[in-house]
Amino acid sequence: MGNIENQPKTVKSTHLSWPIIWWTFAFALVYSVIRYHLMGGVPWKDFPFFILNKAISLSALILLVINFTLGPLKNLGLGIPNSWLKSRRVVGIVGFIQVFIHVFMSFILFEPSRYPNYFDKTGTMTLMVGLSLLGGVLAFVSLWMYNVSFNSNFRKDKDLIEFITSRKVLLVSMLFTGSHLFFIGINGWLNPAGWHGGMPPISLVGFTFFLVGYLINLSGRKDL
Repeated sequence: MGNIENQPKTVKSTHLSWPIIWWTFAFALVYSVIRYHLMGGVPWKDFPFFILNKAISLSALILLVINFTLGPLKNLGLGIPNSWLKSRRVVGIVGFIQVFIHVFMSFILFEPSRYPNYFDKTGTMTLMVGLSLLGGVLAFVSLWMYNVSFNSNFRKDKDLIEFITSRKVLLVSMLFTGSHLFFIGINGWLNPAGWHGGMPPISLVGFTFFLVGYLINLSGRKDL
């Protein structure tokens, strides 16, 4: 995903990239461990795949929000350091890689025995879960298309690039991510009594980051 919020390649382009990436992943991992293992009683045998998948999904979302939001924040007049702006490229790459890992791990985990609330009595997905997965697929495809549009083979088609990277298309694409989180998590969000240790679900934490990022993009994003 080498061109999310594409930046010129310079010697210092990754100055803050890895600290941002590692601190983001550390936050997501620690939150997941505390909420599910320490507060929720989830067996530690589920850490290597089930819980790690949750941490990766949250980390991916935060990294992509950072990637797509720094530019609009600068447009709104905030003094964003150049070291942060130059970090967007690598942050975006790692964010997309984590999205891909999350999709792959979720595909393996997705079954009634693991997520009984996602299926009805007939063994098929509920409407809310179906809408969530649709949003997730559209978000993934949109993100992939955004990156591909910067490929040298597509740069010749300026109309295509301008369309895919336009403000309207990006804002709609971001809504796909929001819908994925909303439909998969809304039932749990409305039941605070069931929150492990009073800690909001991963999906709600992610949706909060998404909502803040979306509002910033809505106000500050300009066409490339």
